[in-house]
Amino acid sequence: MNKDTHYDASDIQVLEGLEAVRKRPGMYIGATSSRGLHHLVWEIVDNAIDEALAGFCDDIEVIINKDESITVRDDGRGIPVGIHKKTGLSTVETVFTILHAGGKFGGSGYKVSGGLHGVGGSVVNALSSWLEATIYQDGKVHYIRFEDGGKPVKPLEIIDTCSLDRTGTTITFKPDPSIFTETQTFDYEILRTRIRELAFLNKNLKIILCDERDVNELKKEEFIYEGGISAYVELLNKNKTPIHNNIVHFSSEIDNISLEIAFQYNSSYTTNVYSFTNNIHTHEGGTHEDGVKNSLTRIINNYARNHKYLKDNEESLTGDDVREGLTMIISCKHPNPQFEGQTKTKLGNSEVRKISSDIFSDGFERFLLENPDQAKTIIEKSLTASRARLAAKKARELTRRKGGLELTNQWGKLTDCSSKDASISEIFIVEGDSAAGPAKQGRNSATQAVLPIRGKILNVEKARLDRILGNEEIRSIITAFGTGIGDEFDITKLRYHKIIIMTDADVDGAHIRTLLLTFFYRYFKPLVEAGHIYAAQPPLFKISHGKTSKYVLNEVERDEYLSTLPENTKYDITRMKGLGEMDAIELRETTMHIDTRLLVKIELDDAIAADEIFQILMGEEVEPRRKFIEDNALNVKNLDV
Repeated sequence: MNKDTHYDASDIQVLEGLEAVRKRPGMYIGATSSRGLHHLVWEIVDNAIDEALAGFCDDIEVIINKDESITVRDDGRGIPVGIHKKTGLSTVETVFTILHAGGKFGGSGYKVSGGLHGVGGSVVNALSSWLEATIYQDGKVHYIRFEDGGKPVKPLEIIDTCSLDRTGTTITFKPDPSIFTETQTFDYEILRTRIRELAFLNKNLKIILCDERDVNELKKEEFIYEGGISAYVELLNKNKTPIHNNIVHFSSEIDNISLEIAFQYNSSYTTNVYSFTNNIHTHEGGTHEDGVKNSLTRIINNYARNHKYLKDNEESLTGDDVREGLTMIISCKHPNPQFEGQTKTKLGNSEVRKISSDIFSDGFERFLLENPDQAKTIIEKSLTASRARLAAKKARELTRRKGGLELTNQWGKLTDCSSKDASISEIFIVEGDSAAGPAKQGRNSATQAVLPIRGKILNVEKARLDRILGNEEIRSIITAFGTGIGDEFDITKLRYHKIIIMTDADVDGAHIRTLLLTFFYRYFKPLVEAGHIYAAQPPLFKISHGKTSKYVLNEVERDEYLSTLPENTKYDITRMKGLGEMDAIELRETTMHIDTRLLVKIELDDAIAADEIFQILMGEEVEPRRKFIEDNALNVKNLDV
């Protein structure tokens, strides 16, 4: 092979200023999809929150403007306006045009920080069509505008005067459509959820969210919580039944590292522990979460033995036992956090583990001693969970493969694929034999497996693991996946990298899909997070004209297709009744073949919001579910969770 071996200094591209951000935006904001678009807002909001953490900001306002630009206004100190010694530019221009020029790097700007003035600001500027910054300081209004990928139109200037006591920063930016090609539309609910979360995490900080896009329906909400994270726990438990009255709350600071914890047990069987560091949601936990969890297990075991709930010869309660039904928020404020991974999802500071353990131990031990009745309720729930765990251990033995692929339930048998390469293998979970028959015939036998299940599986939101593992369909699913479940779960043993829920395009199909998604979210969350769960999209209509047949997903696609047909075209519309009524060729062409099908990947953008929805839809409380349906029934044509 003839190769060009020329490679010297001329081949190395140097990207100056903000060019690197525009060249590789995903490196700085994760993606240029809707998630990246909203990330721009958080970069600017985080800078305002930093002012609040430093004690200089009480009010923040976020506005979605009519033209889909965003304004973030705060009453903090305002970005410094003086000339920066190193750059010779105003500090405002410096922080919006120079990467890694931030208020924290000097060591004196902020004690703790989630966003950093200039780090997020420069990235947002680089990825915006234009950005305007207005700073109020010392009775003067300073203004600068950037265009064309972050270039200043002219230097910072004074455009007006203001009262001496008015301070703060107002940033308005418009995302660049050449970068965000998928969407430039901001989702009010995404912004609302995170802003509400920030208000909970910063007690008494007022954050206002406004949506001015619809002149006929202007939205404006104010979020301020005197109770802080205790109010957050109360919200998370609102659709559950608490088993003790008090929301336990305590906080302390050691070596300039502060920890605040709030929690309450409820009657459910799920655990919801959410941790944050400097307002950043640490999805993967970290040392602050480890210290608290380890102490919780140790203290409950000690209390149970000292008060004779556990006998000397009985095995200790596990972490899963003592966390059943627990809703907890852990908020750590650290002057120099070290996050593992670029996405800041796991706190790595080793010293935090002992600090969080000590702070939690002092507070929780005191609570148990001062509240013996509530302590008894918590211990008894943990003991019940322990007994269920031991029963589940026996049931789990039935989910382990004992050689080969002989997996059968009374409703059908796994028809496996011949490939042993999980990365190209798929499994379709279908309802009953009527759909399984054409699915087996229409599949690609090399890479596609089919597992039939009986209708509506057990609602896992209302059952413990021992009962769940007693369900035949669920055992079949666990065995087919190969990962195990609970403390035995191992994602590296997953046998199929695409797990596809294939149900009818009707209400019953949606219910079955929701039951399966609830099961996957509660017991296979890493599979959801890794993007292995999908929902097939079978067509709702078949349009026939002449010798042509066209399958469409819904009424909108039906009408769009019909509008493309010439006038006087005679056509026939058939509503598809179910997967079992398709023949193998139809099912393959519309729903299974990788070149013609449409799959929806189930993604987990917000675990807290997802937990709330699953609890509303599948939990014990009827009234929240009724209200959710009433509030949303008119807003959607097809409801997918």
